[in-house]
Amino acid sequence: MTAISLAQIRKSYGSLQVIHDIDIDIESGEFLVLVGPSGCGKSTLLRMIAGLEEISGGRLDIGGKLVNALPPSQRDIAMVFQDYALYPHMSVRENMAFGLKMRGADEAMVRQRVAQAAEILQIQPFLDRRPAQLSGGQRQRVAMGRAIVREPCAFLFDEPLSNLDAALRVEMRLEIAKLHHRMKATTIYVTHDQVEAMTLADRIVVLNAGRVEQVGPPLELYRRPASLFVARFIGSPTMNTISAEVVTHGDEVAVRLKGRTIKLGNEAAHEPRAATATVGIRPEDLVVCAPEEAWFGGKLAVAERLGSQTYGYLETGDARMLTVEFPRESTISVGDLIHVRPNLDALHVFDGSSCRRLN
Repeated sequence: MTAISLAQIRKSYGSLQVIHDIDIDIESGEFLVLVGPSGCGKSTLLRMIAGLEEISGGRLDIGGKLVNALPPSQRDIAMVFQDYALYPHMSVRENMAFGLKMRGADEAMVRQRVAQAAEILQIQPFLDRRPAQLSGGQRQRVAMGRAIVREPCAFLFDEPLSNLDAALRVEMRLEIAKLHHRMKATTIYVTHDQVEAMTLADRIVVLNAGRVEQVGPPLELYRRPASLFVARFIGSPTMNTISAEVVTHGDEVAVRLKGRTIKLGNEAAHEPRAATATVGIRPEDLVVCAPEEAWFGGKLAVAERLGSQTYGYLETGDARMLTVEFPRESTISVGDLIHVRPNLDALHVFDGSSCRRLN
């Protein structure tokens, strides 16, 4: 197991800087997930760690060794790509063995490692098939097996499940989790899928336009997002956000929302820069109530019944749609007038200028 350290890592294409001074320390054996919208730089950052993209500035250490100038073959890492990258003219066995043979491994070691990886991934019946004879999930297992046989110090995954259907993604996600639990290898995983990130990661790195917005355990990012960007990005359906007014009384800070004052006191995480704020409320933190207790009300425009829960989308009449989580047995119908109030202990308040968390 090997630790990986990124210090002030930068990437530029000419005058265009796309990765901005990233600092991340990845512990030995940790499963770190990079998430963010398309174009945020997560795959570019992964390719820089792999040695497939040149590092424009900063320091990258793998196992305590500076590797900025080392080619991929000397970094002792294995990468699993989105498109499998299998050789179509080779059998599964030959695909898995190819990297070891290129490194001069003896035949007995190659056979042993291929057999072990095939057993771990349960692909023994497919060893003599060609990639074209396999399903998408089977091809991804082969790509993972090719990485496993090398016994690298770290695994890098670049959106490995995005080409699979929903059922296969769930199956392969579980396989990756079991594989990590078994091998305890340092793993960096890029995805745009929040479920993958939340279920696989020890820690998540949220990237935005080449910068780190927040790093932390999945539930920490969900429960205490450090910025409005993280609040909106983590969680599905997305967090409800409502504009509010900032009110200060000496050292105390409060926000006024729908005619009510929500005190932040002197525990505000950041000094407000603007006279406005954004209040975030997760769908599960809006409670159906009587009209006289309601902070918000509106007609139900859409009801999404997902089996385990139901999401309702309320038209509030002020160009805002509120998402509310209902129990799965809820009997709501489109057109119903519904009143809700927030759970005050679960509000998220962000500065109107910096978009940083205030509470």
